[in-house]
Amino acid sequence: MPVITVEASRFTIEQKRELAKVLTQAASGIMHIPEQAYTVLIKDNPRDCIAVGGVLLSDRDKAQAEKK
Repeated sequence: MPVITVEASRFTIEQKRELAKVLTQAASGIMHIPEQAYTVLIKDNPRDCIAVGGVLLSDRDKAQAEKK
C-alpha cells in the first residue's frame, strides 16, 4: 500500500481534501496502482515547530507583523 506524506503548516480542511484527492489521482496515474490502495498522511505542524534559516516561522511571523 503506497503512502504519501505531506508536512506543512496552515492547511484548511478544504486544502487537505483537495490535496489528498489530487495527490492520490496523480500518483495512481503515474504508478498504475488503483486509487483505493493509497494512504495520504497530512501532518499539520505548528509554526513554532518549523524553522527556516534557523528562525522559527512563528518568530518570523511576529517580526513581519511588527514591521507593518
